[in-house]
Amino acid sequence: MSNDELRELDREVKRLKRLAGEQAARLHDLVEERLPAAWPELPEISQATLLACQAWAEANARLQVALKG
Repeated sequence: MSNDELRELDREVKRLKRLAGEQAARLHDLVEERLPAAWPELPEISQATLLACQAWAEANARLQVALKG
């Protein structure tokens, strides 16, 4: 993998980490401030948080492999 590709992947990992953090903050706000009344929102926000974290983990794993090889 070229240096440019590594830098691009690193930027992607950072972007996905930020998005995962934003989703985690939404979930935290729901739990801390709006439950139990807002319970219908829980599945959607939880799923979005899960998907964002998975996307980050997959990209980060690719970056770690690229850095080692």
